[in-house]
Amino acid sequence: MSISSFDELVRAARQQAEPQRLLFVFTTVELPEDCTPEQRTRFDAGEGGALTPVMCLDKTLEELGTFDDLLEESRQILQAWTIVFVAALSGKDGRAPKTEDAEAPLNKMVESIKAGSIGMFIPFDTHGQPVLLGPA
Repeated sequence: MSISSFDELVRAARQQAEPQRLLFVFTTVELPEDCTPEQRTRFDAGEGGALTPVMCLDKTLEELGTFDDLLEESRQILQAWTIVFVAALSGKDGRAPKTEDAEAPLNKMVESIKAGSIGMFIPFDTHGQPVLLGPA
C-alpha cells in the first residue's frame, strides 16, 4: 500500500478490521561526533546526518486529530523535530491496544531507528508528507 499523506494513513488505519493505536517516534537530525570533514560539509549544506529519536507518543484513532493537532502537541514538548516515524499496533476482539501495550513496540521502534532499520515505518516531515529516505 502506498501512503501519500498523513491523512491517508489515518484513513487506512480506520479501515482495518481491528482498532488501531498509532505509534510515533519523533526524530531530529544530528551530526555524529566521529564524522568526517566531508560529512560535516554535506551536513552544513543540509544533507546527511543521523536521525536521533527524541520523543515517543502513542494515540488511538479516536484520540488523534489532524496532523496539525499532532504537530501542535509535539511542539508543546519539543522545540523542533525533523521526521516522525509512524507504525500501527493492532487491537484484538474489537478493542484498541492500551498505552501500556504500546511501550515495548515503541522501544523497539526507537532501537530500530537508532540502528538505521526504518523500512517498516512510515516517515513524515513536519508538513505531514511522507518522506523517502535513502542511503547517506
